[in-house]
Amino acid sequence: MEEIELGVPKPLLERLPADDDVAAADMQRAVGGWEQQINEIIESVEDDREAAAQILDVIDRFEARYETYDDLVPELRAWGQSPIYAIAWRTLYADIIAQLYEHDDLASHIDRERNARLVDDGIRLRDL
Repeated sequence: MEEIELGVPKPLLERLPADDDVAAADMQRAVGGWEQQINEIIESVEDDREAAAQILDVIDRFEARYETYDDLVPELRAWGQSPIYAIAWRTLYADIIAQLYEHDDLASHIDRERNARLVDDGIRLRDL
């Protein structure tokens, strides 16, 4: 597999409050760390299937964090707080997942691994 490049979408950074440069820097630092982590997985594992399995674990964590921030938005609104940062982080997680799937070689391996996990868990299409 080839090395992965990830980035924070410019429109997302533009939606952050103008007087807060800390959130943008935090997002860029986080994405840089995720990119490094994923590339280390790709480099350290010789088998593409094993790399896809580990990257799918990362994607599963991103999906869980997405759901956490998504659940936080209405709670913040109920308390009269601005949900802008929760929305920004939620959007960032969704975009990073999409960026990973944009890499055709990686996407096909991830899809195969996700399907293999469904079968290993005993879930069949007829059960859905």
